[in-house]
Amino acid sequence: MDTTKKTLIVFSGDLDKAIAAFIIANGAAAMGDDVTMFFTFWGLNILRKPVAPSHKKSFLQGMFGGMMPRGSQKLGISKMNFAGMGAKMMRRVMRQQNVTSLEELIQTAKEQGIKMIACTMSMDVLGFKEDELIDGLEFAGVATYLGEADEANVNLFV
Repeated sequence: MDTTKKTLIVFSGDLDKAIAAFIIANGAAAMGDDVTMFFTFWGLNILRKPVAPSHKKSFLQGMFGGMMPRGSQKLGISKMNFAGMGAKMMRRVMRQQNVTSLEELIQTAKEQGIKMIACTMSMDVLGFKEDELIDGLEFAGVATYLGEADEANVNLFV
């Protein structure tokens, strides 16, 4: 076990949970830890490009893609979302308090070398293609995440 390695499973596509995951990941990386974030199911929405190439998909995959938020700017919050107003209010308060935005946190994670892995099985289920997600990701299955987790001293599920 490497005492300087942390892993996070990012399962939620909620704005507040995504912010928490990236704050933890960036904090650990800033302390010198190797960090891996494994994005699965709804967590993949954080990584979606706002505008992505069109692909032929099954009816259900098309429905998933159409109903889910496209990118970090479109995420709702887990409580009191009020049809998207809650997320707007949260972002406004964060700006007023000089709290780093989710988009800045994602960029910082890339700059710090945080490994971000998109779960290929979840991508297949939801009908996401690699070019529909942001740049700088790795694509792998659960075995890759488990290999990373085996070497870590902290494993979090967000």
